Amino acid sequence: MTTFDDREQAFENKFAHDQEMAFRVTARRNRLLGAWAAGLMKLTAEEADAYAKAVVQAEFEEAGDEDVIRKIYGDLVSANVETDESAIRAQLDACEVEARRQLLGSI
Repeated sequence: MTTFDDREQAFENKFAHDQEMAFRVTARRNRLLGAWAAGLMKLTAEEADAYAKAVVQAEFEEAGDEDVIRKIYGDLVSANVETDESAIRAQLDACEVEARRQLLGSI
């Protein structure tokens, strides 16, 4: 292999790693957000775990965070929890920071 081929392969490997890491951070973030919402709704431990998994699955409905925010907001309103989208977005940001910290700490 030439130096150019080696560099190209290294860039491709880094891109793949970065994409995988971004996916893992998003999944962990959504799980943490689901756990937060489950706590607000006073769900049992089993229900909270299932709910957090459902929030992770909601990410796959459409690109971006709007599907997750819509799910959390709708579920909180249905459970008579007073909240607004800005509070959910703030918690989403906090959960992203925590997810990155957790994943980088496990490497």
